[in-house]
Amino acid sequence: MMDQVAMIAAIVLPLWNIPLIARIIKRRSSNDISRAWAVGVWVCFVLMFPSALKSPDPIWKMFNIVNMVLFSVVVACTLIFHNKNR
Repeated sequence: MMDQVAMIAAIVLPLWNIPLIARIIKRRSSNDISRAWAVGVWVCFVLMFPSALKSPDPIWKMFNIVNMVLFSVVVACTLIFHNKNR
């Protein structure tokens, strides 16, 4: 039971990136998000990703896969829309 709850949380937690992506696209601006922060966090996720894929823990693996996909979209939106309206 605890593993099923953890797996659901591993999938749902990164979904909180979707409102951020939607807000950036709707406002057509990401000026309130630091490019250095977004890229720095993304680089750390990229560096952890191979280890997560090799991990025998399916919860850790699933979290990393979903998080890499969605946070990569956050970073792309941040870089595309940063300073666009200035």
